[in-house]
Amino acid sequence: QVQLVESGGGLVQAGGSLRLSCAASGRTFNIYNLGWFRQAPGKERDFVGAISRNLGRTSVADSVKGRFTISTDNTKNTVYLQMNSLKPEDTAVYYCAADSRAYSSLSPTMKDYAYWGQGTQVTVSS
Repeated sequence: QVQLVESGGGLVQAGGSLRLSCAASGRTFNIYNLGWFRQAPGKERDFVGAISRNLGRTSVADSVKGRFTISTDNTKNTVYLQMNSLKPEDTAVYYCAADSRAYSSLSPTMKDYAYWGQGTQVTVSS
């Protein structure tokens, strides 16, 4: 099993920045890719971005491209989501997820992620 714990959420004004962290524990050797998703009230959970744990390849959604960056520190089993130039429409609960499919490509699909964190709230005020 893999456990994921997000942190770093909070309230920020539009144009501001936040950095979310997701710490993985347990059978972390099973993790190939790590992803971030978000869910706004009354909406579906959407893909934000993902990173290959070993190769460092990243993929981000068009809606956050140029503003959000994903990185990982494998020595700490932690993945980060740096969010800059935040907008009110970025308000959501942000979830970290782990993909344990060996040699898989970065996936924007929820079903490809076997493990999920509890989420952290990000609120952007206008």
